[in-house]
Amino acid sequence: MRILITGGEGQLARALTAAGPAGGPIGQVISLGRSDLDVTDAALVRRAVADAAPTVVVHCAALTDTARCEREPDAADAVNAHGTENVARACAAMGARLVAISTNEVFDGEKGAPYIEDDEPAAVNAYGRSKLQGERLARAAHTDTLVVRTSWVYGGGAADFVAKVLAAARAGRSLRFVTDEAASPTSAADLAEAVRALIERAAPPGVYHLTNEGDASRYAWACEILRLAGMGGLTVAPITTEELRASGYDGPRKPPYSALANTRARAIGITLRPWRDALRAWMTARPEATTVRRGMRQ
Repeated sequence: MRILITGGEGQLARALTAAGPAGGPIGQVISLGRSDLDVTDAALVRRAVADAAPTVVVHCAALTDTARCEREPDAADAVNAHGTENVARACAAMGARLVAISTNEVFDGEKGAPYIEDDEPAAVNAYGRSKLQGERLARAAHTDTLVVRTSWVYGGGAADFVAKVLAAARAGRSLRFVTDEAASPTSAADLAEAVRALIERAAPPGVYHLTNEGDASRYAWACEILRLAGMGGLTVAPITTEELRASGYDGPRKPPYSALANTRARAIGITLRPWRDALRAWMTARPEATTVRRGMRQ
C-alpha cells in the first residue's frame, strides 16, 4: 500500500508516519508539508498525486488557526474547502482512496449530547464552515472518500492545548479556563492508529467520528494536564465564556458541547481508549512534560 499524506508537519501526519504497534507505519508513506504542496493550487495538487501514485491519500493539510479563519474567511475557504476539493479531484483522477480529516466544529454544540455521524452539521464559526464545505465538496468530487471528524487533538505540537497549559504554568501566568466549552481531547497517536485501522480494514466510504472516549471542559482538561505534570497544587480559575469575553477575549464563537460519538467506527471494531488514559500515556512517555523530572518547584 502506498500512502500520501498532506500537511506533513502536523501532529496527525507525524503520528501516521511513526511506527505503530505492529512495528511500522502504514505501507510506503510519502509525507508532503506546506512547503512541498500548496493545496490551494489545483494543478500542483494534480501533479503531486499523479507523481506519488498513491493507493490512499490522507488529507491532513488545513488552516486550523480559528482566530485567523474568522479574520480571513476567504483564506479559510481556499485551504479548508477548495483545497480539500482539489485533493479529492486529484484522488478521483488517480483512483486513490481519500481520507479527509475534519472537525467537531462543524456542529453548533447545542444538541446537549455527543454528535453521531448522521446528525445535521451547523457550524458557528468560519473555521467550522470552511471545514464543512470541504467535507461536502470532497464527497461530491470523489465517491471513495472517508471523512474523519475529530476534536481537540494534541501530541507534540508547540501550539496544542497541552503545550500551552504547561507553558503558561511554568511561566507563572494566570490560569483561567472555561467550564462551558466541552469536547473530547484526542491523542494524535491514538487518532493515527484509528485512521490506520480504517485504511487497513477498507472501511466503506462515508463519515466517521474518531476521538478518545469521554468528554471534558477546557477547565477539566487543563486541571488533568497539570495534575499529571505534578502541578496539581496550582490554582486554576474556572470561568464562563461570557466572563472570558467580558475580560477582553474577542476570539471566534465556539460550540459549547461538541463531543463526538464514534458509532460507525465502533460498528467495525475500531475503538479509542478514554481520553484520561490517553493523556496519561502521552505525558508519561515524555519526561519533559513533568515539573518534578525537570527539577522545577510548584
